[in-house]
Amino acid sequence: MLEMSIELVVFDMAGTTVKDKNFVGIAFQEAMKSEGYEIAIADINPLMGYEKPLAIRMMLEVRESDKTKITKDLVGRIHTRFVNGMIDFYKTTREIGPLPHVEETFDMLRAEGIKIALNTGFSRDIADVIIARLGWESKIDLLVASDEVPYGRPYPDMIHKIMQELGVGSAQNIAKVGDTEVDINEGINAGCKYVIAVTTGAFTREELVPFKPTHIIDDIADVVGIISSNHAFAAKA
Repeated sequence: MLEMSIELVVFDMAGTTVKDKNFVGIAFQEAMKSEGYEIAIADINPLMGYEKPLAIRMMLEVRESDKTKITKDLVGRIHTRFVNGMIDFYKTTREIGPLPHVEETFDMLRAEGIKIALNTGFSRDIADVIIARLGWESKIDLLVASDEVPYGRPYPDMIHKIMQELGVGSAQNIAKVGDTEVDINEGINAGCKYVIAVTTGAFTREELVPFKPTHIIDDIADVVGIISSNHAFAAKA
């Protein structure tokens, strides 16, 4: 039997539960290029998980010497290009799919009465397309996107909204699962009992260690074992 003190598991999307072969990074690259900014995928990956307009602003701060050009309008144009590119991609791609063992993990958790929520740095319009393509409407209890709260990751607003909507009273009854630095910090800032990092996305095990998740796993199925255990194992390098 799973440890029932955990009532809710909050999973990230791209790189954690949904396949992402740098699709998001390439879309960012194209959106930035549309306004004349060249950026390498290696420089985009560390920003995965952030609310996307904030990630765009962070990229511009590094690449634009004239700070007066970094306006809300510029960020908005790049973000619109990114959103449209992602929606078109996710509507048509044959590459979309769950990462290994994700759906089985969802099913095992829900069979034990544990709620499943997804949250994401994507805006809601992109996230809805992904959920529809995967047919996950019946597999999860709630989806919250970064544009539905005042502040995206690493702030805990999305987790707080999920708690309120699903009636979870304490973050000590929550496990947060994600593949990036800001996923980890979101879980820590929310006070989640478990903050579980996975190596299936933008960060390697070695890159995840410094952010001090409670666990680092290579297979999302291990979430079930963590929750069923009475012991919190330190994240191992």
